[in-house]
Parts: sequence; structure tokens; C-alpha cells
Amino acid sequence: MTHTIAHPSLQSPAMAYSINCQQGHTHLLWVTLRLTAPQTDVLDLHLPVWTPGSYLVREYARHLQNFVVTAADGTSLEWWKCAKNQWQVACTPGLELEVRYAIYAHELSVRTNHFDGSHAYFNPAAVCLYVPGYRDQPLTVTIEAPPDWRVTTSLEPLGEDGYTFWAANYDLLVDSPFEVGTHAVYTFEVAGKSHELAVWGKGNFQPKQAIADIQRIIATEASLFGGLPYDRYVFILHLTHKGYGGLEHLNSCSLIFHRFGFQEPEQYRRFLCLVAHEFFHLWNVKRIRPQAFAVFDYDTENYTTSLWFAEGVTSYLDQLIPLWAGLFDAAAYLKLLSESLNHYFYTPGRQVQSLSAASFDAWIKLYRPDENSINSQMSYYLKGELVALLLDLRIRLNFNHQRSLLDVLRRLWQEYCETGQGYTPDGLWEIIETVADEDLGVWREQFIEGTADLPLQEWLAKVGLELVPEEAPPYTGLQFKQEHGSLQVKAVLRDSPAEAAGLAAGDEVIALNGWRVTAEDWSERLREYQAGDTIHLTWFHDQQLYSRALTLGNPQPQYRLQCSANATTSQRSHLVAWLGDTAASL
Repeated sequence: MTHTIAHPSLQSPAMAYSINCQQGHTHLLWVTLRLTAPQTDVLDLHLPVWTPGSYLVREYARHLQNFVVTAADGTSLEWWKCAKNQWQVACTPGLELEVRYAIYAHELSVRTNHFDGSHAYFNPAAVCLYVPGYRDQPLTVTIEAPPDWRVTTSLEPLGEDGYTFWAANYDLLVDSPFEVGTHAVYTFEVAGKSHELAVWGKGNFQPKQAIADIQRIIATEASLFGGLPYDRYVFILHLTHKGYGGLEHLNSCSLIFHRFGFQEPEQYRRFLCLVAHEFFHLWNVKRIRPQAFAVFDYDTENYTTSLWFAEGVTSYLDQLIPLWAGLFDAAAYLKLLSESLNHYFYTPGRQVQSLSAASFDAWIKLYRPDENSINSQMSYYLKGELVALLLDLRIRLNFNHQRSLLDVLRRLWQEYCETGQGYTPDGLWEIIETVADEDLGVWREQFIEGTADLPLQEWLAKVGLELVPEEAPPYTGLQFKQEHGSLQVKAVLRDSPAEAAGLAAGDEVIALNGWRVTAEDWSERLREYQAGDTIHLTWFHDQQLYSRALTLGNPQPQYRLQCSANATTSQRSHLVAWLGDTAASL
């Protein structure tokens, strides 16, 4: 539903920010915060350490400099820093004062800030100090920018100048990124609601096609919940060199994508899935959210074991929604799903870290991968997507598609959209079991709390699908990152032949059986051997030369998901009911 909030012109804003975006060559955003001191002798100011939706403490305060506090008449006030992201100011109650500082902004991502001569993009959590006691009070933001620059944000404008905006509280400000510059802005409507697409950067982006496809994604998702829960929504899209990413917000999202990735079909499908994913978050996460996110603590980690549902279910649906919207067919969907399945099978960490643990440890693991992550971790995006697939198929087949995982989301929406309280892990599972109409405690124990392998082939077979292995070279357990054609070891998989031979991340493989080998011919050379054969690898480790025997393991195949030639009429009908009419031709 859409909530009506009193306009701030009817009440005095607790905090008024002015953000100067006029010296892009310095990469410094100059911020002035005007406020009235509370009824205390000490004013507390905080800068968040993280941004909701991106679960890592990013220490935004490390980019803050030139901190100054004055009274309204220009008199300097005493201040001191009391924690990494907290400042205190000595002042008298009710004093009008100004806090001025600069934020260094030179990291282009959906969760940080980037300011140069072409634009300013910023997330308020990484820019705007706040007073804890004023978090629920209205505020304003004024942008100072070159005269030919415009401002795009989901916040509502205050006045007619197009540079001043207001928010009902600090949480809404944090949830509203800004794009300031000469970016292109496209407006369109879906279901009577206004939408904007702001595009910064150059490339082969085709706005007419993209907007038509985005409209179909929006309409498809709206149909799942019976409407759109906002009056206006903003997409901010940055076109960069091979960039990729997204971050959801209450009434907007930020996207980064490869500037030349819009003409090649597979790349463009990836873009559509990204849009579908971030847009779906306006329900799943922003309005249906774990209890731990009901009230954000911006000073520290906010722990939950339910990110597998928040992100995993969204990842499952971000591929289905463009399919249901008619933007690609079932064959393309099966190819995308095959990639997820292969990634899962190729991750030894699936047998080490459970989904609930992966969710809880997102703050220290998912966003800080290293060479051992593949052996010790399991992505709650990836495994969550596949658990969502299994739950959806189980519910669908038990009720002949009269119920599905979507009914779980609809019940969560009905229960939590009004209260904003958030669900507990037990409350979430209770709703899943209510929709499924069965006790799924064993599934929860095995696949959410435990590390049992998912019964993917069993359940995919029930809808007439099979995993067909494709030819692969013998197994070494080596993963490489290519650097100018050399074979730089990125990771060594646990319990692999390479681990037994003593190779480690950072090594450079240079020869196979005494002959030089490069990234271009590594796989081809391996195909000359069989599992069980012994080869000799030569490599550099910390600039020292090593040469040892390695016994090749059984090939680790890449699977292709396809409709089985032996699929029954009933199985095929289930497949069509799930994926749509294009599945009939598989």
C-alpha cells in the first residue's frame, strides 16, 4: 500500500542537509548539516558503517574529512571524536548550529559514492551524518550543482527548483540514492504509476527496447501481488566497463551493467534478470523483511539467518519473471538454471556451510571472498535459489499448481506489509508449511540448517527434466585466473589432486609433462589424458620452481538441463504449468 506522509512545509525539519557537487575534479562532496541542538549539553552525531541491502561493515567514516562545527553566527564549537563513526559537540540546548565536512567519493558501486566531472552519485548512508534522537524526524536535502546538472532521486521535491528534497525520516533518506549530473532521464507509466529511468554513461544501451522490457517486468511482478506499493519508482543505471551489480531501495534501485552488454542476447538476458531481481526486492526485503531489519542499527552488523529467503527466493524468481513476461523462452531459462546448478555442484563449500550459517555470516564471509571461500562457504544467493526451486516444485506438484511458492510471499505480504515488524525464522517456516500443508521440518533440518546435498535431480525429474553431463577433461581441482595468458592459480579445491600435489593459490603453472602450457591450451592438453593417469606439473611458488606428480581424478562434468525424451505426458504438463507455454516445445 502507499502511505501518505505530512509535507515538511507544515513542520520544521529536524535536519537540513546541503550537499555541494561543484568540484568534481577533487572527488570531494562538501556537506553542510544545519540543525537545532537537542535539550542536552552534548550533541551526538553518527555516520552509518553500512548500507541496508549490502551486508558488510564498509566503514564509510574513513572517507570523512575537514570536520568543523560552528554556531549559526559563525562561532566555532568544541567537538571531539568518540568512536570510529561518532562525533560529539559541546553545545547549549536549542542552539542553532552547522556541521560541515567533506566526503571523498571515488568508488563507483551501488553501495558507495562516485563524484567526478561527469556526475555525482551517492548513497546517503555513506554521506549524511545523523542525530540518533532525530532519526524519526523530517529532513531536507539541497543539492548544489552546476547549472546544467539535474537531480534524480526517489525523494519528493520541496518547492519548484528541482534541487531541494524532503524525507519523512532518516531511514527514508538512507533508502534514497542520488544521481546528479547530465544523465539521460526517461519517464514511463505502468499500472497508472510513474517511473523514471536515469542512465549515466555511454554504450550500446537501447532505451526504447529496455523500457518496453522493464515495463513488462514491472507489470508481471505487480500481477503477482495485485498492484504496486508506491506512487513513483526510480531506476538508476550506470554503464561501465564490464560492471555488474544492483542494490534495492524502498522506491528505487541502483544498477551497474557492462556498457556494451545490451546487444548480445545472453548478456541482455542477464540485464533483464538483474532488473527483475532488484525490482522484486521492493516486496521481498524492503516490505517483507526479517525481524532483524525491522529497525536498522547503522552502527554495527544486523544479524539474521534468513538472507537465504530474502536473496535466494528473489534470485530464483529473477529468472522466472522475465520468462513469464515473455522476454525469453523456456530454453533460455533452462540454460540459466543449468549455470546455477553447475555452480552449486562445483562448490565444495556446500558440504561445509549451511544456508542459515551463510546468512548469519554474510558480514564476514560473502562480501570478503578469498582463495578458500569455494571450499568453506556456500552462497545464500545460489543455494537459496535452488532451495526455493525445490520448495516451489514440491508445493506445485502437491496442489497441481493451484498453490506455489508465490503463495508464501503473498501470505507474508498480507501479514507483514502493514506492521513492518518483520518475520522470525520460525514464523517464516510456519507460513511455508501452512502453504505446503505438510510438516517440512526434515527439509529445514537438512537443507536450511544442515549441509545435505539438495535432491535436485529427483525433483527436476518430476517435471520431465534431466541433467545431461557434457564431456569434460580429467579433474585436477585447479581454478585459474588468467593474466596475460599465464596460468595463475586462483583456488585449489578441497580434497583434489592439486591439493594432494601441494599446489596453492597464487602459484603459476608453467609446464605439463615438461612442455610449456598456457591458459589457451590447458584444457586441450588435459583432454589427452584419462582419469587415473599421472602427469607432472611444473610451477612457481613464491618464485621458487617446483615439479611434482599429480594423479588425475574423474572428470567433473558440466551439466545441461533439458527435457527428457522419456518424459511422460503428465510430467510435460507440469513443466508447462510451471514455466509457461514455451516449455511445450522443449
